[in-house]
Amino acid sequence: MKIILEAVDLKKVFRVGKIDVPALRGVDLQIKEGEFLAVMGPSGCGKSTLLHILGGLLTPTSGRVIVDGMDISAISDKERTEIRRQKIGFVFQRYNLFPTLTALQNLELARQIHSGKNGHSGRERLDEILELLGLKDKMNHKPLEMSGGEQQRLALARAILTQPAIVLADEPTGNLDSVNSQTVLRMLRELNRKYRQTIVMITHEKETAAVAHRIVEMKDGRIINRVQNFCYATELEGIV
Repeated sequence: MKIILEAVDLKKVFRVGKIDVPALRGVDLQIKEGEFLAVMGPSGCGKSTLLHILGGLLTPTSGRVIVDGMDISAISDKERTEIRRQKIGFVFQRYNLFPTLTALQNLELARQIHSGKNGHSGRERLDEILELLGLKDKMNHKPLEMSGGEQQRLALARAILTQPAIVLADEPTGNLDSVNSQTVLRMLRELNRKYRQTIVMITHEKETAAVAHRIVEMKDGRIINRVQNFCYATELEGIV
C-alpha cells in the first residue's frame, strides 16, 4: 500500500525568550493512502505541532516531511503553499469559516482557491457532499446562524470539496457537545470510506480516536505507542 505522508526524524524547537522549548523530539511516522489515523495525547504533547508541520504550515527545526513523494521540507514557502492547495484539506477546531459569507459562498471561495488543481468541482459532487453531511438546507445561512455541529460539518465539506489527497483535522470535535461530536465522527468515517481520502485527526480523547484505523499516542514530543484498531483493520486492507 502506498505511503502518502511521511515524517522522518522530525524535531521542532520553539524559542521563548532566551529558552529553547522542544515540541517534537524526533518523530518518525508513515501514513498509508486511504488510512484514517488518529494522533492522540494530552495537551502540550506536540500533536498539533506535528499536524501543522505535516501540512506545511510550520517548518521543522530538522527532519523531513514527504507528501505524496515530495519532500516539502526542502522546497520554498511558495512551493509548499502550492502543495497545500493541491493535496491537503484542513479542518480546524474553531472552524475558520468566513462569518460574513453564506455557507455556499464559503464553499465557492474554497473551490476558487483550489481551481488550479481541479478546474471546477462539479455541482453534482457538491450536492452529494451536502446530502451526506446534512447541509443542503443551510446553504444560504451564514456561519453564526448555524449550530456548532453544522459549522464543523461545513468545515468538513470545504476540506473535501476539491478532493485533496489528505485531510488534516485538528481536534475537530473539541468545541462540540457529545451528540454533535458523534455526528462529526460518523461523517469523518463515512467520508474516509466513500472517497478513500487519507485522514489524520488530532485528539486527546480515546473515544474520539477509536473511530480511526490506527492510533498513534504521543507524550513529551515523542511517539510512545502505535496501536492498530482491529475493528477496522480489515477495512483498511481493502483500500488497496
